[in-house]
Amino acid sequence: MSLLLSMAAFALASSISPGPVNIVALSAGAQFGLRQAMRHVSGATIGFTLLLLLIGLGLSELLLRWPWLTQSIRLAGVAFLLYMAFRLATDDGSLNADKPAVRPSMLYGAAMQWLNPKAWLASVAGMGLFAAAGDAPSVWRFAAIYFVICYASLACWAYAGTFLQHYLNNASRVRLFNRIMAALLAGCAAYLLLF
Repeated sequence: MSLLLSMAAFALASSISPGPVNIVALSAGAQFGLRQAMRHVSGATIGFTLLLLLIGLGLSELLLRWPWLTQSIRLAGVAFLLYMAFRLATDDGSLNADKPAVRPSMLYGAAMQWLNPKAWLASVAGMGLFAAAGDAPSVWRFAAIYFVICYASLACWAYAGTFLQHYLNNASRVRLFNRIMAALLAGCAAYLLLF
């Protein structure tokens, strides 16, 4: 039982702590509401769980053999975060109903996890702690626990974002919010470059 609690504690600490996927969940909740944000949450959870399973079932061996692959993933993730930060920072905050809004999607959420260095680090570290021998039942058990906790954690961020909706009723507030989110994403990218 203590192993399951340890797995759950690790999953919670990794999932609930601020990171790029959490920031996007918060932003999606604020801009589009909880129902729309849950697409991002679902996709990010599925994408992360798939990554976690693949790491546990042998992908980690490839990363150990080819360290350049890990570095490439990290740099691609940082570039993606900086691109997202740029898009948010340059958004005009227009509330025009005719303006096509980019709504959260499952595919975007899943892709974000695969480009998120935090997700890769959590997957490698978690599997190293709880399924280092590659024991399939341990890998699947850890992935199942992580799925539930990751989904709940991201949903909390999206739900928190819905409380900001009534503050985002004019273009200047939307611009300010987007620039704050952009700064947070750029900060995540900088942190990942340094460590």
